Amino acid sequence: MKLMECVPNFSEGRDHAVLDAIANVIKGVKNVTLLDVDPGADTNRTVFTMAGEPEAVVEAAFQAIKKAAELIDMSKHHGEHPRMGATDVCPFIPISDMTMEECAQWAKVLGERVGKELNIPVYLYENAATKPEWKNLATVRQGEYEALPEKAKDPYWKPDFGPHEFNPKSGATAISAREFLIAYNINLNTRDKKKAHELALMIRESGRPKKGPDGKQLKDSDGNKVIIPGLFQFCKAVGWYIDSYNRAQISINLTNYKVTPPHLVLEKVRELAAEMGIGITGSELVGLIPKAALLDAGIFYLKRMGESAGIPERMILETAVQSMGLTDLGPFDLDKKVIEYAIARQDALVNLTLSDFCDLLSTDAPAPGGGSVAALCTAMSGALTAMVSNLTVDKKGYEQVKDAVLALAEKGQSVKDKALQCIDRDTDAFNLMMDAMRLPKKTEEEIALRNARMEETTQKAILVPFETLELSLAAVELSRDVAKVGNLNALSDAGVGALTALAGAKAAYYNILINLKGITTQAFIDDILAKSATLVSKIEALAAEVEQDIQTRLK
Repeated sequence: MKLMECVPNFSEGRDHAVLDAIANVIKGVKNVTLLDVDPGADTNRTVFTMAGEPEAVVEAAFQAIKKAAELIDMSKHHGEHPRMGATDVCPFIPISDMTMEECAQWAKVLGERVGKELNIPVYLYENAATKPEWKNLATVRQGEYEALPEKAKDPYWKPDFGPHEFNPKSGATAISAREFLIAYNINLNTRDKKKAHELALMIRESGRPKKGPDGKQLKDSDGNKVIIPGLFQFCKAVGWYIDSYNRAQISINLTNYKVTPPHLVLEKVRELAAEMGIGITGSELVGLIPKAALLDAGIFYLKRMGESAGIPERMILETAVQSMGLTDLGPFDLDKKVIEYAIARQDALVNLTLSDFCDLLSTDAPAPGGGSVAALCTAMSGALTAMVSNLTVDKKGYEQVKDAVLALAEKGQSVKDKALQCIDRDTDAFNLMMDAMRLPKKTEEEIALRNARMEETTQKAILVPFETLELSLAAVELSRDVAKVGNLNALSDAGVGALTALAGAKAAYYNILINLKGITTQAFIDDILAKSATLVSKIEALAAEVEQDIQTRLK
């Protein structure tokens, strides 16, 4: 599921009525969660953090910028932090299943709308920048609000969107796409701030001054300071002493965890600290973290221990928490610290017990229905592959296939997790289709709008079971593969995996067929029918192959 974060900064940190009004318009947008509001009285600036589905996040950002433009008067603003607009900056950050390029495109969508509908000059920066020199926010914001009247006269400062003129009330807004920033601290068993800072200098990207035998700073032939490069890119770090913890810490900002993940920084610090006779007691995460960063850490530690990473997601995350010592200074609640969990809906079907799900399924409620059941069958197939694989790892007589089954376990978990997401997505798509059906149809305009919305939502209601169908092919292939190399004592489970994949595929196919009658775009019908029929044929053949093989071997 695509998830995107947005962190707009508003030039108001004292008037809570204004901040509440902005928060309320964000909360009024579906599929967006307002995660945090952090006001600063001295800076007279507030940082909002929200996350959700991309389209919804962009809508919430626009509504927040609009409300800020109504309530904040920049001509009267004073604060310590650099600023140039009522909404000063509004960056988008990819969280899951999102590329930076997609976030940059959403930044442009928002920028165009803000410029056109609100008449606010918009500058794109960082990964959305249209000029190399505008990648740096400091360059875009130079001179701050007070410089905007002169910039409005200079062709160089023509904004990316909106009027090239001074807006005295709202100023200008900078919109961007950037990577997620992880604020991460490493705890030491010393109170010596100098030792903590020495370690920080070694790891941070900017490096440390090189000194001679006499302890003085070395300089090159041009008189410039000689710097020893730091060990990690996208890493800012300082050492400090925290009185309330009675220990020193290395305080770290990781500005691109995909290049420099926290667990690799921690492991290097453990090595360097050990050479200095210093112990690492644990670490601390300030704020939230994308699930992918913690999953990567958990998989890293599991593989280093020679254990299977093809286990449930939460078990992997718990491995990361334990291995990184994230409970050293207090509890670490995955549901509050991992972004995807923090914004997860509480009414999700996947959170129901089996009996509650079946009870709801048995009522006259139109959803969940066959599409959600198709996804559940496919998820169970992936889970069975993971189960058989994990029952094979480290078993006597299966040493030669250890690497193969470890890989199969991870793939099975991946199919399971993706299919579980389709359970709720199928029901959500059905509900959107029903909402479209209820739209008014009295005038020609209303009829045209309703027809367009029906076409759009019905296609979405077809594409979810089609995704389930694709996952079913992956699931049955995994069942075939694990049946060939897996633990013979679990051979029947591999067979059940193939059967449930087939059931999921046919159930998904039926859901595609029943909804196609509501489609008017013939090209879409022809394309989805051809692709679906091909997938079902392949899955039927593979399931039959697995069934024949297993029946022969079991007898």
